[in-house]
Amino acid sequence: MAIRLKKSYKFAFRTAFFISVALTVVLWFLLRLNEVNYWFFLGVFIFSSFLITFFIVQLRIEKFIYRRIKRIYDDVSLLESSSLTSRTITTNMGTLTQEIEKFAQDKKIEIDTLKIREEYRKDFLGNVSHELKTPLFTVQGYLETLLDGAINDKNVRKKYLQRANKAVDRLIYIVKDLDLITKLEAGDLNIIWEEFDIIELIKNAFEFLEMKAAKRKISLTFDLDYKKPIMVRGDSEKIRQVVTNLLVNSIKYGNENGTTEVSVENLIQNKVIVRVTDNGEGIPEDHIPRLFERFYRVDKSGSRDEGGSGLGLAIVKHIIEAHEERIYVESVVDVGSEFSFTLEKATTEIPGETTPASD
Repeated sequence: MAIRLKKSYKFAFRTAFFISVALTVVLWFLLRLNEVNYWFFLGVFIFSSFLITFFIVQLRIEKFIYRRIKRIYDDVSLLESSSLTSRTITTNMGTLTQEIEKFAQDKKIEIDTLKIREEYRKDFLGNVSHELKTPLFTVQGYLETLLDGAINDKNVRKKYLQRANKAVDRLIYIVKDLDLITKLEAGDLNIIWEEFDIIELIKNAFEFLEMKAAKRKISLTFDLDYKKPIMVRGDSEKIRQVVTNLLVNSIKYGNENGTTEVSVENLIQNKVIVRVTDNGEGIPEDHIPRLFERFYRVDKSGSRDEGGSGLGLAIVKHIIEAHEERIYVESVVDVGSEFSFTLEKATTEIPGETTPASD
């Protein structure tokens, strides 16, 4: 309390001193004038006193508050010092209180965000460790068995080496997906803009996944016969990966003898929406908000038997968002799921062809 009073007295003393000196100078100047009317003298003195007092108090308070507020800002790193010097510090305590409360709220939000990120980081590291551990231990187990003598048996040697190679392939697959999603999140992966036929791209994806779908007896089909190309704008290779990942997801979780249907429809004047619909097991509603998280799996036990890196849907989301488009998901348990995403229509058409999407 004594320190506060001392600072307060020091500020008041200096301010009073400056005002007294200024008023003395004005009074001395007026007294030097001969034949000065009394009322004129009084009016000039009062007016001068008001102006001098106002400006001195205003400047002193601004300087006093600026020094202390700047010190607070510097201590808690709420603002860079350059941002303070670029504008006048207000003497309105209500405004100052609002600004400080706003900065404190922003810091609280930032701290809460950091806590969420820390939890996410821990979860991510745990998932990465788990995903890499399984194939690594598999490779290690087969190699140790071979080194313990099984290598002398030609049939066992070939079988174990093939299984170890398959586990290594999965490791490579996971690492590649991790590298891709890291680049996507960091914004380091450039989008190569081009115009391409989305129907042709989907047909190629069907052919690529034909054997994988046949193993599960799942039919890959369009909702109708698209006889004309539908030209869209984007990165064809990355959109190919989006379509492939969504189709693989539908095959993985679809019911045997089921169907995965793809449609391309007009959304608005310059957009189309691509829908990938299956009649599989569906996704419980409480899992849907987390589907696009890295390594998130609805089925914690059986999904790993189907392989994959656990990053497919996360990669899909980042690619679509990198195109400044949207991805949606709707699902009903025991009925099926529908993943859909938007694309921008191409600005040009193939000569002699029209490019309408289905309505």
